[in-house]
Amino acid sequence: WHPDEQRLYWVDIEQHGIYRLDPSTGQHERFDAGLPVGALAFRERGGLVLATRDGFAFWDVVAQELDFIADPEPDRPEARFNDGSVDSRGRFWAGTMTHKGAENALYRLDPDGTVHTMERGLTISNGIGWSPDGRTMYLTDTNRSIIHAYEYDEPSGTVTKRRTFVEVPVKEGYPDGLAVDAEGYVWSAHYGGGRVTRYNPEGKVERVVEAPVPNTTACAFGGPDLTTLYITTAWSGMSDERRAEHPRSGDLFVAETGIKGTPEHKFAG
Repeated sequence: WHPDEQRLYWVDIEQHGIYRLDPSTGQHERFDAGLPVGALAFRERGGLVLATRDGFAFWDVVAQELDFIADPEPDRPEARFNDGSVDSRGRFWAGTMTHKGAENALYRLDPDGTVHTMERGLTISNGIGWSPDGRTMYLTDTNRSIIHAYEYDEPSGTVTKRRTFVEVPVKEGYPDGLAVDAEGYVWSAHYGGGRVTRYNPEGKVERVVEAPVPNTTACAFGGPDLTTLYITTAWSGMSDERRAEHPRSGDLFVAETGIKGTPEHKFAG
């Protein structure tokens, strides 16, 4: 959610799409990035920073042009960047994924353009977020069905003392993208579970928002008061029969939560 524009941005990874929606008018735009984009964030100087199949890049929304910054995994063509987010100091964090194994990593792109490896041995690096007090970072490891929590040092941007915050039962789907609200609760979209689960800071389920489709992929708070939860979904990999059962798969959904989210930080580079 772009707080200045009051518009929502999201991606269609497999179709190389960047989408933008103005909820007040219903205006809906699609931009073709030309390659898979796993995550995007806003830049303080305008435009977007992207985590793509081929590394980090800037995106000029007006010119619709990519400017590549760095590719930390040039020798892994089978891997691509997946989810990402910007911390309170304007650093962009994003992790890689493959569909097999646990050889993926989490990276931090600093405003000066340097890239730092922050974690290794991940399956599908997914949803990332921080507690409102800046002391905890959450990272989703999808194929392990785990949301990790780390002690986070905000000034240096370092993480230590990893622990399991939540281990999601398989019957509830696989944890995917996440968002953290102003109360410090974590909202996790469950791929294959048809839901977004809200966890309290101790990792206990506080509520479940049911979705009308099985594959919820990510969530973000938006709207003028940041109480609207936007939920993305997917139909990739579904059989024709399954898609016929859930024809709205791949649609964007909203849930009015009455709970305030936290605003998105902008990349400082």
